[in-house]
Amino acid sequence: MNRCPTCGTTYSDDARFCSRDGTRLLPAQEQQPDSAPPIATTRTLSGKTLDAQFEIVRKVGEGGMSSVYLATDRKTRERRAIKVLSSALSKDTNAMERLRREASFGMRLAHPNICHIIELGETVDGLVYVVMPFIEGEILSDRTHRLGEIPLDETARLVADIAAGVHLAHGLEIIHRDLKPENVMVCKRPDGGEYGVVMDFGLAKERKAEGELRKLTATGIILGTPAFMSPEQLRGKPIDSRSDIYALGLMTYEMLTGKLPFQGRTQQEMVIARLRSEPIPLRQARPDLHLPEQVERVLVKAMSRLADDRYQTTIEFAAAFAAASRGEEPPSEPVSDGLLDKLFGH
Repeated sequence: MNRCPTCGTTYSDDARFCSRDGTRLLPAQEQQPDSAPPIATTRTLSGKTLDAQFEIVRKVGEGGMSSVYLATDRKTRERRAIKVLSSALSKDTNAMERLRREASFGMRLAHPNICHIIELGETVDGLVYVVMPFIEGEILSDRTHRLGEIPLDETARLVADIAAGVHLAHGLEIIHRDLKPENVMVCKRPDGGEYGVVMDFGLAKERKAEGELRKLTATGIILGTPAFMSPEQLRGKPIDSRSDIYALGLMTYEMLTGKLPFQGRTQQEMVIARLRSEPIPLRQARPDLHLPEQVERVLVKAMSRLADDRYQTTIEFAAAFAAASRGEEPPSEPVSDGLLDKLFGH
């Protein structure tokens, strides 16, 4: 198997480039984080207490620049995910500026369908960490890859969940700007039902923060994942919440078909296709699925190259998609949060 060293997506041995971000693939066994070694403290935190509050249970994930632990909050007895940054990252002024911005956003995003930041902390010896709810489930990209496609009714429920979480952020004038299947977790409720949780608002920005964002992008930080960027984002133009709606439309198409609606032999060709071409018709991509015509029309609108031609809120898109999934026409009346509650019991 080959694997993308940037996003982690796996491919067959004959694939050479990642279809999501254009990175050259490497054999999975060759990829080691030797260019950015794990933080020195990762072997010692399990079983210890961080800042006299978080009892570290075990490590649950590790990357080149951070490690993630399951912990118990002594004050609330709730389970938390603690992301501990590498010393190299914590000393990077630009990275820490972004992290503080992320934390300031994240603390305002408490919602059942968002994995929000609870707090940003630093120990007396300089260990920087981020506290978040501990969420267990399956990454949406993994589920789509495992199943090949996600059934229409399940897709509609996940779209409603994602839309509800992102709608809260948009109401606070916060744009996610990197919506993608890797940033959604499919979790189980106590009754066995499933729900979607949007992760990683690390690239989020307030609409009024354009000046600060330009300073950050000038450092060379790539803001967003090319495979799910809107045309205006690809062009480096100002974006608003409708850029997230475009990304959600692409994600919905991929959930239903297991494919992206634009193709190309290289990442550059795929970008050009999104800027100049129409998406491959849904029912042409997967004629075997017999999807309602209304579903295709809803997705075409969500993925319009012009932001003015898209749905204007995620709630409007989710409600239209829910109706289309039942073979019905989208609601003719203005869509409110209450309508989504009525449709899906949020």
